[in-house]
Parts: sequence; structure tokens; C-alpha cells
Amino acid sequence: MNLLKSTSIAVLLAVSVVGAAAASQMKDPDVGGAPMYATKNIVENAMNSKDHTTLVAAVKAAGLVDTLEGAGPFTVFAPTNEAFEKLPAGTVDTLLKPENKDTLVKVLTYHVVAGKVSSKELVKMIKAGGGKATLKTVQGGTLTATVMGGKVMLTDEKGGMATVTIADVYQSNGVIHVVDTVLMPN
Repeated sequence: MNLLKSTSIAVLLAVSVVGAAAASQMKDPDVGGAPMYATKNIVENAMNSKDHTTLVAAVKAAGLVDTLEGAGPFTVFAPTNEAFEKLPAGTVDTLLKPENKDTLVKVLTYHVVAGKVSSKELVKMIKAGGGKATLKTVQGGTLTATVMGGKVMLTDEKGGMATVTIADVYQSNGVIHVVDTVLMPN
């Protein structure tokens, strides 16, 4: 009986530890090899992600650091370095030039929605919209969200599509959803 009791306690402890580890991973997920802390703002966390160095450089070049460090809340669909690499050769270098700052701001703010929209809320909006939800971006354009193959997809105004690869990365001033493609406004 003691062996059974000891085994049961060990199993319960193991389940508790695994559960606690899973909960901590959900609370502060890793993105780009770095933990994303809910107590840090969007820029502070993005600067630690090795998968978002291009995005961080673009945010700095566009002069949007102060805005994205602000109170928000913001929902940011954050393209990875690989997403930027999908753009035609030379596009990123061109956008980062000072004379193209307005265009860069337009592209980056097209990835931002005012407010904090979790993936659960987004899926509810999609269901309520009969299979799609229209999101108004800070830039003034729209993104269309759908669910395909169990994944949230975003379609830009030019018909380009991005998949949310990591959802619900909570920040002190909003939430980030990592996407695999740069979305382009009209």
C-alpha cells in the first residue's frame, strides 16, 4: 500500500511539475530563442528575438519605437526575418532608406491593430462574421482574418496571405501574433 501511495504521490508531483512548466511556457513563450515577458513592452521583447531583427531595424528606421513602447494596447502581427526575406530582392534595403520612411511607416503600421485582440477573440470574430473578420489597421487599411486548416490566416489588400505561426505573445502594452509573411497595404 505504501508503494502504491508513494507512486501516486510521485505521479501527482510529476503532473504538477509538467503542468507548471507548461503554464510558464504559455505565460512567457519563447520567440526567436528568447523568452517574451508579459511585463515588457512590444519593442523590448522584439529586440530580444533573433527572428525579428529585421522588424526591429525597420521599426527604428521608421521612428516607431516610442509609439510601440507606449501604453497601447496594440495587436501586432509581427513578420519574422524569413517573412522579410520572401520580399523581392532589395525591397528591405530600399524601405530602410531615409527617403522611403513614409512608405516604411505605412507598411509597418499596416501590421498593427488598435486594442488587444487575442487569438481566441479573433476566432470568435471570424465565426461571428460567417468565416471571416475584417480588422482595421492603424495605417487605415484592412486585413481579413480567416481560419484555414486550423490556423489563423490574414489576407492583405493585395491578396497576399500570412499564417499566424505563434499566437498570443502577451506584452505589457498589447499582444503579438508572429506571422510568416509581410502584409502589404494598397
